[in-house]
Amino acid sequence: MTEPTTPPSSPADDIAVVVVTHQSASTIDDCLARLRAADGVGVVRMVDNQSDDGTLEIAQRHATADPRVRFIANPDNPGFAVACNQGAADALAAMPAARWVALVNPDAMVEAGSLAALRALALPRGEVLLGADLVDEDGVRDPAARRRDPDFGAMLGALLPGRVVSGRAGAGKSRAATAGGTTMAVAPDDSQELQQVAAISGALMFISRSLFERLGGFDPAYRLHAEDLDLCRRAFDAGAFIAVANQVRVMHVRGVSSRSRPLFVEWHKHRGLWRYFGKFEADQRGPLLRAGVFTAIWLRFPLAAARAWLRSR
Repeated sequence: MTEPTTPPSSPADDIAVVVVTHQSASTIDDCLARLRAADGVGVVRMVDNQSDDGTLEIAQRHATADPRVRFIANPDNPGFAVACNQGAADALAAMPAARWVALVNPDAMVEAGSLAALRALALPRGEVLLGADLVDEDGVRDPAARRRDPDFGAMLGALLPGRVVSGRAGAGKSRAATAGGTTMAVAPDDSQELQQVAAISGALMFISRSLFERLGGFDPAYRLHAEDLDLCRRAFDAGAFIAVANQVRVMHVRGVSSRSRPLFVEWHKHRGLWRYFGKFEADQRGPLLRAGVFTAIWLRFPLAAARAWLRSR
């Protein structure tokens, strides 16, 4: 890839970017090059969780070429949430004037104006948590970009047919669904520039610095997956505006690092769901339903793990 030139710093460069990597050599070069060329970026921190595939060598090259870029090489893999918080703390310490934090996956490819466009949409809204319109390499929209809260009652649909459950479809909205409707995806509404949703994808999260610091960042007890749902839930409870910018399109090459360890990923995904349930839902449920949710989550794990393993072959 052609090396981007380092743009001059200006007072408008008030976005601190954090990228967490693990075995991300196939995409991190393009990701970092795009972030360096993006409008509004004042600092980039890449935190690596024990890669041995050349990711660090690529990061070193970008850090040498651009003083805004630094990387942290963790000797172990403490998890995505811990590494995000680690990178954000370092970035914000280096850039006290930063007003925004952009959490960008190494397989998310921003355009030059993507982050600045999110900032322009965020400015009138106070404390915000925004996502982008994520698409794959073929331009197909990612259903995970717009999500409802996890519907744990729906997981019990096979055991309790016809049960009606509810969950937040968007900020201030409720949704009733039969227990069989387990999808969390919310359909895009392109008539709205900013579409309010309960949760956005962790592939790209644009958040007010003040909100990120007030929430304490990600919950470090999540190792992998569901930490983005947790952050969205806590942001909503704190009164933040959560939405997807339907006209800010970003390509997301999904699951690059996950393909190398599908069983590990699925284990922590299900563990994360159980933690989320314990934090936000368990106290409102009776012991039988709590036991049922636990059973549903862990009965689902071997099936999901088998599918993930087959997809990785």
